[in-house]
Amino acid sequence: MPTSQPDASTPSDDRATPDSLLHTGTEGPVTAEDLVLAAGRDVTPQNLAWAERKLQEEGSAAVDKLLP
Repeated sequence: MPTSQPDASTPSDDRATPDSLLHTGTEGPVTAEDLVLAAGRDVTPQNLAWAERKLQEEGSAAVDKLLP
């Protein structure tokens, strides 16, 4: 009984995700909302204030510390 081969045009679960899709960069400006979301937090006034302080202290490197 022949086994069917997966179509090359469809994604396969056994393929690794390319690094370019996994790693982020701070090519553009980072907002407080970006930092809150990267930290896995809800966007609330308190979390936005936390993120604004982090961005003031660390700049865009603050998001680099949270993401690969």
